Amino acid sequence: MIDQVLAKVAAGVGARDLTPAERARLAALWQHEERLLAGGYRYVAGVDEAGRGPLAGPVVAAAVILPPGLLLAGLDDSKRVAPEMRVRLAVEVRRKALAWAVGLATVEEIARLNIYRATLLAMERAVRKLRPPADCLIVDGVRLSGLDLHQVSLKGADGQSASVAAASIVAKVVRDRLMEAYHRLYPEYGFQRHKGYATPGHLRALARFGPCPIHRTGFGPVRRLVSAPEG
Repeated sequence: MIDQVLAKVAAGVGARDLTPAERARLAALWQHEERLLAGGYRYVAGVDEAGRGPLAGPVVAAAVILPPGLLLAGLDDSKRVAPEMRVRLAVEVRRKALAWAVGLATVEEIARLNIYRATLLAMERAVRKLRPPADCLIVDGVRLSGLDLHQVSLKGADGQSASVAAASIVAKVVRDRLMEAYHRLYPEYGFQRHKGYATPGHLRALARFGPCPIHRTGFGPVRRLVSAPEG
């Protein structure tokens, strides 16, 4: 399903000359990868997630191995990239990466494990799917104890590392598309707009209709509705 989601996205980032400032910014994103490559690692993967905070839907993680030195115009932390540009960059990453993969943890796994452990599980699933496999990881803010690989954990890595920024873009685009698909199943909640986050409109819909099967029953606003007396 994930591969089909990206396959349907329009063609990627158009070629254009980079300004000196943009070239310098993108080159700076390679500082951590370059240090690791110089240390003998061959396949350095960036790992990031999307969807830890929403009240509904899975948490999605991506792992990306970029060709050394690849400069993708506009690449940045997904939160700082406009939605249309994120989609185009996701296609470009998919085309040019040495390897990329996506993993997710379901709503049921989030309920059983808690969101933190479910996020680690999604990340580990993404890394394990990489071909060629990674021999080193740069991870946004956590350590993946289930993987026997050298890891660099950086807080805010999606704004400091090219490969983690690429992973953040892919994870965000895939999760957004999944939530748009869920909107067709449960249109009353407006998932295509807020992607499951606790916006005023989403909270009003929750109060009116109650939770649907993809709501996270362990998260406060949803839990209170589930545990409230009927009526």
